[in-house]
Amino acid sequence: MRRYGYAWLTVAFFVISIVGHWLFGWYAFVDETNAHGQQAEIGAYLVEMGRDTFENWQSEFLQLLWQVVGLAYFLYVGSPSSKENDDRAEAKLDALIRLHAGDKADAIIADIDERFLRTGGHAQPHAHADERAAARKLAPGHE
Repeated sequence: MRRYGYAWLTVAFFVISIVGHWLFGWYAFVDETNAHGQQAEIGAYLVEMGRDTFENWQSEFLQLLWQVVGLAYFLYVGSPSSKENDDRAEAKLDALIRLHAGDKADAIIADIDERFLRTGGHAQPHAHADERAAARKLAPGHE
């Protein structure tokens, strides 16, 4: 229950709001039909409230959902012009490795390039034969 608390709270708010919307809509419908000297009919009420609910749903909820999902998607994916290219990121990582590894830096970078097949263009991270052996070679004693 605690793990999905936010989802349960959202569902509770949704149920409370939709029940309240339909309940108070019924009271307003009865008042309106009585003001016109007519008897309130459940069929006419369901049609009117269904239409009103879907209009609200379309204009408010779907618009907001599109904005939130669209924003999350574009923040996750990002635009190509705002992303750092692979070569620049790789150069920065190489510089950090050189800064911290000292004399071993070139060997570590060469090993990483070999393990991820960087010599032939694009990296292929799962193409190496034995990940464990490569990890042991880089960090002996940390298995």
